Amino acid sequence: MAKTNIVDWKTITSFVTDAFVGYGIPRKDAEICADILLESDKRGIESHGVNRFKPIYLDRIKAGIQKPVTEFEVIKDFAATAVVDGHDGMGQVVGYKAMTMAIEKAKKYGMGMVVARNSCHYGIAGYYATMATDAGMIGITGTNARPSIAPTFGVENMLGTNPLTFGMPTDEEFPFVLDCATSIVQRGKIEYYARIGKDTPAGQVIGRNGEALTDSVEILDDLNTGKAALAPLGGIGEDLAGYKGYGYATVVEILSAALQQGNFLRALSGIGPNKEKIPFHLGHFFIAIDTEAFMGLEAFKKTAGDILRDLRNSEKAPGAERIYTAGEKEYLVWQKRKDSGVPINDAVQKELIAVRDELGLTQYKFPFED
Repeated sequence: MAKTNIVDWKTITSFVTDAFVGYGIPRKDAEICADILLESDKRGIESHGVNRFKPIYLDRIKAGIQKPVTEFEVIKDFAATAVVDGHDGMGQVVGYKAMTMAIEKAKKYGMGMVVARNSCHYGIAGYYATMATDAGMIGITGTNARPSIAPTFGVENMLGTNPLTFGMPTDEEFPFVLDCATSIVQRGKIEYYARIGKDTPAGQVIGRNGEALTDSVEILDDLNTGKAALAPLGGIGEDLAGYKGYGYATVVEILSAALQQGNFLRALSGIGPNKEKIPFHLGHFFIAIDTEAFMGLEAFKKTAGDILRDLRNSEKAPGAERIYTAGEKEYLVWQKRKDSGVPINDAVQKELIAVRDELGLTQYKFPFED
């Protein structure tokens, strides 16, 4: 049989879970982390899937800037709201527990909102929005991140890529899920470009002199040293309404810091006064809205589905094959991948082998090995 880069879901899920456990994460938490990580690959969002398994999670645990055991502390708890502290544990565990709380509050009071501080990278934001849609609710979430975006008319990376994410149940086979950064491109996509040796398209990243940067490896270094910044949604300046992306990124920054009194902007760099690595202390927010508190779930799903179908059936541009709505492409990717597995590029193949050998997980042999 020819060597393939496709690893079946059972194998990759089991391996990632065991590797997380090997790095000190309790198994129940490791299962949550693996589920959220691999959900990215199931939706075709490689920038947040196994490509980030080692560098974003395992390496940070090893560096001591992220704790494998998550202390989830409730700081303040009102009827429909709560403030929690993740104490620099696993962001996925913080996110999963916080959205679970928001959903439980929404079941009682119609709406629930939970904000978190001192967390770490929580993976694909759409996962948490989908937790709400699975419960028949509207889900909204966002997170701040290490500085990457320059404000309109600026060149300094100040704001994170700060996704503002919405999930809404529909009467179709998939929910409406809008999950995207408030920058033109997110750092994870550039990391992915660097790993596969691809340039970042011009116009997405600016240097301190205002020039467009395209070398993906160089961009990642320059983002860390403050020599480069991502452009907000819309682009540089006001001509293409870049101020809108800048504004939405700021909304996410405020909601991820002000309600919970967490860190923000430059304080999220992950770099200490002596250039040492330090915890990121990220903030997140999670909102669940129970459709039953309005006109009911089935009525909401039908109207939402009608809106999406009308949009997809509207007149297409010349040469366009079809019109999509948010969440549809991800659903179609899953239909293609569910019976096969996750594609693993060469760089990540080497990382998985190295992690396996480091932890002595000899029960795993990957199909891409000779």
